[in-house]
Amino acid sequence: MAFDLHMIKQVYERIKERVPQARSLIGKPLTCTEKILYSHLFDETSKSVYLRGESYVDFAPDRVAMQDATAQMALLQFMQAGQNKTVAPSTVHCDHLIQAKSGANKDLQESINKNNEVFNFLQSVSNKYGIGFWAPGAGIIHQVVLENYAFPGGMMIGTDSHTPNAGGLSMMAIGVGGSDAVDVMAGMPWELKFPKIIGVHLKGKLSGWTSAKDIVLKVAAILNVKGGTGAIVEYFGEGAESLSCTGKGTICNMGAEIGATTSLFAYDNKSEDYLRNTERADIAEMASNVKEHLKADSEVYANPKKYFDQLITIDLNKLEPHINGPFTPDLAWPISKFAQAVKENHWPEKLEVGLIGSCTNSSYEDISRSASIVKQGIEKGLKFQSEFTVTPGSEQVRYTVARDGYLALFEKIGGTVLANACGPCIGQWARHTNDPNRKNSILTSFNRNFSKRNDGNVNTHAFISSPEIVTAIALAGRLSFNPITDTIQNEKGEHVKLAEPQGSELPLKGFSVEDHGYHAPIEDGKNIVISISKDSDRLQLLEPFAAWNGENLIGVRLLIKAEGKCTTDHISMAGPWLKYRGHLDNISENMLIGAINAFNGKANSVKNMLDGVYGAVPDTARAYKAAGVPSIVVGDENYGEGSSREHAAMEPRHLGVRTVLVRSFARIHETNLKKQGVLALTFADKSDYGKIQEEDLFNFTDLKYFSPEKPLSIEIVHKNGEKDVIKALHSYNENQVQWFQAGSALNLIKVRENI
Repeated sequence: MAFDLHMIKQVYERIKERVPQARSLIGKPLTCTEKILYSHLFDETSKSVYLRGESYVDFAPDRVAMQDATAQMALLQFMQAGQNKTVAPSTVHCDHLIQAKSGANKDLQESINKNNEVFNFLQSVSNKYGIGFWAPGAGIIHQVVLENYAFPGGMMIGTDSHTPNAGGLSMMAIGVGGSDAVDVMAGMPWELKFPKIIGVHLKGKLSGWTSAKDIVLKVAAILNVKGGTGAIVEYFGEGAESLSCTGKGTICNMGAEIGATTSLFAYDNKSEDYLRNTERADIAEMASNVKEHLKADSEVYANPKKYFDQLITIDLNKLEPHINGPFTPDLAWPISKFAQAVKENHWPEKLEVGLIGSCTNSSYEDISRSASIVKQGIEKGLKFQSEFTVTPGSEQVRYTVARDGYLALFEKIGGTVLANACGPCIGQWARHTNDPNRKNSILTSFNRNFSKRNDGNVNTHAFISSPEIVTAIALAGRLSFNPITDTIQNEKGEHVKLAEPQGSELPLKGFSVEDHGYHAPIEDGKNIVISISKDSDRLQLLEPFAAWNGENLIGVRLLIKAEGKCTTDHISMAGPWLKYRGHLDNISENMLIGAINAFNGKANSVKNMLDGVYGAVPDTARAYKAAGVPSIVVGDENYGEGSSREHAAMEPRHLGVRTVLVRSFARIHETNLKKQGVLALTFADKSDYGKIQEEDLFNFTDLKYFSPEKPLSIEIVHKNGEKDVIKALHSYNENQVQWFQAGSALNLIKVRENI
């Protein structure tokens, strides 16, 4: 379906004007990234040349997308913003609160029964403020956006870290916290540091068992989980033009795993084909009319080293299928070397579960290619040797692949079709296991594989690959199987070999669907009253955070010194905790319970200096807060890696954490902390992390003079009375300093709007 055609037409008119202006202003050829960014400046009269990686810039995104878990907190904040209706077109997608357990129909109905209060809240708020609502079962937010809302050259923000999926259709789509979404929905500028630009030149063409997923798995190996921080990854070359639109979406989706602001492909013939096949021929016509502005200038492609901050070249003719993991998405293994890695690292060789789908790989192409392998398996006398699940990305995809007979193939050979939802990818999985303490291996076509991410089990070794490879290995039942070279013994004792997967980028008979699951908002929702029961354990109205009192922070206690990887999953777990995403006090019970205490190597065990007893992190934080003692969290590299969930920032703020001091931040989490009034700082000297002791007190001696580009001094008082004074850096600009002073960015909005 096509939405907001008038808005899209205005965007293309603006692009025609602003791209030549930007090229003249900058005085050089432009990348595709720069064309879209300069076409979306909030200040249409701006004549500034913005410096990559340095300049803070105000943008005007075209739309906002929110999934049900993060939408709750975003909309609870928007309700305080004093608006009658969202200014930017916005949507809510119910995809996170459906737990995978038995199968699609039963799981969906059970979710509706359990989460009815939340779904009703989201739909009523959507009606009140003019927000489109996609009901449970409609599909995963990113696939639904790609099919209905993404358009070449547009800019969108979404309250989910995998929002960049829409970059596969040439849209500048960026994951943010809910507070950022509130800014855009309220018609205010959205601030972003002008990103650096990493170019990825794709040469050659994919063939055989290799897929688009293998490209991004290779990129993750090159850049690692923080190599894309502060940058946009722009793909180009003949290899890029040969990829399907949904394949490009897969690559952009997993750009979140390298910390990239977003990822982007230029508009091309495959983009046009996808638009026309998803009933958006009118948008295809408009985009084709400005096609020259939806790709980089020819000089950029001719001499890319001159125009990108970093250049990566990948020859698709030589690219092998990859398997990444365990426990981190950037530990990459070409399939020819994976069996040896399994043996040398003593990973469980037996595959217990294979899972395909999710927002990363649930397109028609993905499922049809995997189904071709299943069809071979049936013909060759094979069955799945592990549990196997399929998660369609949207009702449109599900209906179409069911119509074409693909889902029946999976079920015939022992697979289970799950609901059109996130499910196991985000920990919404009631896994069938007879021994949760057993070390085990699973293989998914998802995007993340952090410890305990999928099933809450620290003993699960999760690996990531393409749907085709997952399907083939599930037929063999062992991680050491390489479908390119190895055979499988069937029930007759015959050794059979699988042929290369075959599939269609788009359905030959077109997409079909009976009910998309979309509910348009009512025409005028001003009389709708949003009611939340005081007794609800799912929803809670927000109370504004207190403004800074203008004084130095003195006598700050260490809550936890987190050691090693500390993702948003460690800070605010998903899975069963999704239940409380609309209730700040209840969900704060999971704050930092997954982080490892550097002083005892344990999770959720920190020393309470009020009584000297070790206890849970949330309990200790509440004790400090009740006693009027401010607290600090200290972290390691890339702190806050992963999800956009702002709960990982709101929970510390709610429980009295005043500052987070780390070696380095992941982009979204740093912004979320700033937005909620938490002081986000980095060690000027990273080795100072080693100076922090368990019973330290912290004094911020010059916070009164907090200002942009000025480091802060922190006096650390150790138990023996000795002191260290260290410097802490920050990236606050003038406006962000005001967020801190006001207590939160939302408080500042209310001050400016005189609410």
